[in-house]
Amino acid sequence: MISVEEASRLVLATVRPQPTETVALTEATGRVLQIALHADRDFPPFHRVAMDGIAVAFAAVAGGQTEFPIEATQLAGAVPQPLLNPGAAIEIMTGAMLPPGTDAVVRYEDLELREEAGRRIARVLVPPPAAGHNVHRQAADRRQGDLLLPAGVRLGPAEIAVAATIGASTVPVARRLRVAVVSTGDELVELDQAPLPHQIRRSNAYMVRAALLEVGAEAEIFHFNDDQAALRQGLPPLLATFDALVLSGGVSKGQADFLPGALQEVGVAQVFHEVRQRPGKPFWFGQQAGGAVVFALPGNPVSTFVNFYQYVRPWLRQCLQPQAPRPELKAQLAASVTFRPRLTHFLPVQLDYSPQGCLLAHPQPAGGSGDLASLLQCDGFLRLDAEQEEFRAGEALPLVRFREEVR
Repeated sequence: MISVEEASRLVLATVRPQPTETVALTEATGRVLQIALHADRDFPPFHRVAMDGIAVAFAAVAGGQTEFPIEATQLAGAVPQPLLNPGAAIEIMTGAMLPPGTDAVVRYEDLELREEAGRRIARVLVPPPAAGHNVHRQAADRRQGDLLLPAGVRLGPAEIAVAATIGASTVPVARRLRVAVVSTGDELVELDQAPLPHQIRRSNAYMVRAALLEVGAEAEIFHFNDDQAALRQGLPPLLATFDALVLSGGVSKGQADFLPGALQEVGVAQVFHEVRQRPGKPFWFGQQAGGAVVFALPGNPVSTFVNFYQYVRPWLRQCLQPQAPRPELKAQLAASVTFRPRLTHFLPVQLDYSPQGCLLAHPQPAGGSGDLASLLQCDGFLRLDAEQEEFRAGEALPLVRFREEVR
């Protein structure tokens, strides 16, 4: 039996970068960019008007002129019209290109407009303090050729907007990981079946599939009964098709726990079996030579849940987006806890914020690793060190978080 830390290290040692595929930008949200994207022109690409008002030559304002006849009106997207008379103004809208011959903008709030002899006159009440006032200068944000998005970044709304700005209608991204989700057990029935008193519906597979979709993987569900021959026959096609298998059940010491033996019979080498933790101790991990990685998780739902977020999710994220290790996320324990077994304990917690804005973790009651409904009240698990028995309120402890929003 190995430690949680050693198990995590061994799992991440099997990470392999994903191949590249090109997708439309409209389909790229959440995907990981595989090349760097650079500015195709300056940002902004021209001197851009930042306020609705009038564009003037600052020299006229600096010379004491306060009234300006309006020569023309220019909207955003219109070809710029040059200022013909340096003592006049052009009415201008936000987003328009600054007209040639002007170098400052007076916003509507700082002037008065009137009609006089068929002409519109702007009287400046608050003169601009300098040339360039209310103007977003060309290249003020980025210059042509500047790096905008490095390779390896996950494409969220801001990244999609920047890619669209430079005309990237398609982008090369990491291929989604293909994962087979496999439930095992004679006691499990389909969702649309009425279970007999000795049966349950197979919820773990759907839980794992939902968690995989959140990470950005493709997932397909399969099921095997507790039959070693069926496992030997059914596992090889999955190993040949998918990047990873996540199995639930059949890995402990029961008479029908055939998975470890069946996996090794079909060519999956065991990396480890059993981790010094609660819940989820019977976790089995292995890899086919040059092929699929296999996470065989214990069948109790909370055990499956804990092991997915402690081991499977980090592996998936590193495959899609390799990055240097980051400091662990921690939360303050809201109430003291005692745990005496020499095991790393994953304590179910609900998250909240202190008045000072610190993340607080409130321990939640649970009926053991089979209490699926207890997860509804939880946002994550605090990882309690195996070498410690007493954990005091206020202590900052590592957090395995599965719900991003604090209720």
